[in-house]
Amino acid sequence: MKILYLHQYFNTPEMVGSLRSYEFARHLVNQGHEVHMITSWREECDSRDWFFSEESGIQVHWLPLAYSNKLSFAKRLKVFFRFAYYAAKKLVELNGDVIFATSTPLTIALPAVIASRSLHIPMVFEVRDLWPEVPISLGILRNPVAKWLARRLERFAYNRSAHIIALSPDMKVGITESGTHNDRVTVIPNIADLSLFSSLEQSSSFVKDNYPELEGRRVVLYTGTFGYVNGLSYLVKMAKTLKDEGGLDICFVAIGGGAEFEKVKEEAESLGVLNSYIYLYPAISKQKIPSLIAKAELMISLVINNQALWANSANKFFDALASGTPIIINHRGWQADLIDETGAGLVLPADSPELGAVELIQFMTDTNRMLSAGIAAKRLAKERFERNLLVRKFEKVLLDVIKRA
Repeated sequence: MKILYLHQYFNTPEMVGSLRSYEFARHLVNQGHEVHMITSWREECDSRDWFFSEESGIQVHWLPLAYSNKLSFAKRLKVFFRFAYYAAKKLVELNGDVIFATSTPLTIALPAVIASRSLHIPMVFEVRDLWPEVPISLGILRNPVAKWLARRLERFAYNRSAHIIALSPDMKVGITESGTHNDRVTVIPNIADLSLFSSLEQSSSFVKDNYPELEGRRVVLYTGTFGYVNGLSYLVKMAKTLKDEGGLDICFVAIGGGAEFEKVKEEAESLGVLNSYIYLYPAISKQKIPSLIAKAELMISLVINNQALWANSANKFFDALASGTPIIINHRGWQADLIDETGAGLVLPADSPELGAVELIQFMTDTNRMLSAGIAAKRLAKERFERNLLVRKFEKVLLDVIKRA
């Protein structure tokens, strides 16, 4: 089959960010399918027109559109709609057997639906975040007209899709509550890529050469976005509690980028924990992340205290499982249920980083509990989130949709 894969923020292994689309598309190519990735080039670029590259057999069509999460909401919308306009044209030009569109943003549904109707081929839509529930709950979308339009766009995307993929069971609940039949939604969470951690002999030298200050420290690692919803202030306040406890060899390492990087840095500095109990580093490529994970004794995934965010499917959660590293989160939802069920980590209180730090210390001083949590994490990765298992499930969804068309 010829798949038109629409993802506005596609990444290759050399880039910073999620590789879900790369891995799914690469699997399809390896199975003999033709995959065209329609995406955007987010860095500054002299060209204003589409350009092409081939990535592991994936035919990637890049539209130069500078983007950063530091942009205002209005400027982001402008980028979203501009991409939607040009992507619709590119999809129709390429033609194919099926269109697969992955959000966010939700506006990705617009070119997918337009091309689906023009070409008379089915469309499959993937929901990575429950939008617009999240921005409405966070107060980002306040205007009644904007809320109405956002919900209309949500229903438009779901109703025009032959099938929908949700990244978590909680997201599926949100989708079906909007009126979509249960049978039209398949849950395919993020991948626990065991191959990333199959050979880590180079890891210790990478960390020694690039992060010598971490030698002799027990690392709790955060990887990802420094944004409002990520609530990295929680981590800084935990670091302050570690400092107040005195003489502990535990430290937090947060690596990534985003609109609140400097704000987090300033808070850590003001509390006297920067470069002692918490270290902040700019983002590195996905290829290098496993070396830092190998150094870590725990990984941590955070969100601000808002129930709308509990349905998330954070990549760092699955990287922890794949590496056999216990995972810590500070929210409830389906991931917390998994941790409670399997013992693969620790769920901290959402509203008290100080108490969270105390529970973290207790957890890390219990050698048997740490060991069993790591074993449980690896087992969970192998049994429920292994890459080949999930990409085959994804391929089957596309094939079934084409058969029914």
